[in-house]
Amino acid sequence: MGASNLIEPRPMHRFDEDALNAFLKRELPGYSGPLNVQQFEGGQSNPTFLLTTPSGRYVLRKKPPGDLLPSAHAIEREYRLYKALEQTDVPVPKTYLLSEDSSIVGTPFFIMEYFEGRVFKDPALPGMASAERREIYSDMIRALAALHTVDYESIGLSDYGKPGNYFARQTGRWSKQYVAAQTDEIPSMDHLIRWLPENTPDDDTTRIVHGDYQFYNMMYHPTEPSCVAVLDWELSTLGHPLADLAYNCMKYHEHVEGQNFTPKDGIPDESEVVETYCRLTGRGSIENWNFCLAFSFFRLASIIQGVYKRGLQGNASSSTALELKDRIATTADTAWRIANR
Repeated sequence: MGASNLIEPRPMHRFDEDALNAFLKRELPGYSGPLNVQQFEGGQSNPTFLLTTPSGRYVLRKKPPGDLLPSAHAIEREYRLYKALEQTDVPVPKTYLLSEDSSIVGTPFFIMEYFEGRVFKDPALPGMASAERREIYSDMIRALAALHTVDYESIGLSDYGKPGNYFARQTGRWSKQYVAAQTDEIPSMDHLIRWLPENTPDDDTTRIVHGDYQFYNMMYHPTEPSCVAVLDWELSTLGHPLADLAYNCMKYHEHVEGQNFTPKDGIPDESEVVETYCRLTGRGSIENWNFCLAFSFFRLASIIQGVYKRGLQGNASSSTALELKDRIATTADTAWRIANR
């Protein structure tokens, strides 16, 4: 939510700013207009705006316009999660109000706190001192451990997802999605579709999971190595916490553009990340780590397959489509290699 990626609101996302100003004057304590509206550029599927006013700066998140699937873009759910997590050690922005009245900005929306800060796109953290890299990673693990030690029932989120059986349900779901979108024979995917159900761990721990826990969804203090907000909870649900941890550790096993991610100059290696996480969450050693990693790569391969198929149907440029096609097989092969370690 830093101010560096702001644009004029896109024509399709514009709304009646006077109606919003009048509503906020009535409903938001301490608010005074007028307001200036800018849109955050980037991949958010829910359009997100910066409101600059004499009383301060706020962030507005709304559903996109048009016909939506019933469960998609559920900003009411996102607002509820932020509100519940405010009473925990998980760093999240404060939320101020939710409006389900579509007559104000065209769709339901909520208003939350604005943060100045840094978002790190490259996990190698180039251009930083060794000590700062170590502290940035340390706080990333701390925030994840804070999330996974929240008692979700005590903060009113017992119905936020289905408790238990997470890996089995997810494996079934992504196997179906892959088969529905399949375009080529990938032997490693066929092996994984059989192997994962046979090797699902008995451990059925349930916690709130983020679903996409990476640096690009975290905001750090402008000058200090501390996480001030974990953002973009659209994939969050009740699930197995090790799915989040393994997803975060995939970088240690990926081959991107022929390069391996090599931890150096202060960045902890994978075993240190896992060890620190276990210590902070009170978990013993992890017996099924290879399963968790293989599952994460399998899920990613299935997601890329879906994107590739949609790209082909929309006549995507051949170079991009071909790159994706290669990436499905590479990702699946990595999963199968880890499964057999």
